[in-house]
Amino acid sequence: MKVSELIKLTEGRIAAGNPEEQINIERAFSSDLMSDVLTLDDHHIVLITGLANVQLIRTVEMADVPVVLLCRNKPATPEMVNLANEIGIVLVETHFSIFRASGVLYQNGLKPLY
Repeated sequence: MKVSELIKLTEGRIAAGNPEEQINIERAFSSDLMSDVLTLDDHHIVLITGLANVQLIRTVEMADVPVVLLCRNKPATPEMVNLANEIGIVLVETHFSIFRASGVLYQNGLKPLY
């Protein structure tokens, strides 16, 4: 799945990064626990989360997660946007809940990480 399709399916909007970048998202992982994110070993995923702080960006950078979907209308802070742009992370914001976003993406072909 491309980022542009993820945006369309979740009624999302780009907060940072280039949505046209050819990132191929194969799996999804939903979590607000950054310690769980650090255990991930797949690099073609989208992280679906309600967490919106700069530590999120630092964590996904270390875990090599290329795309983050911020749920529940959580806005990315200017510091998050700047850092995500600097390191090449795509941030998408949506009004969907984590549950709804996960379900919609699953129904449209994304596989769970576990």
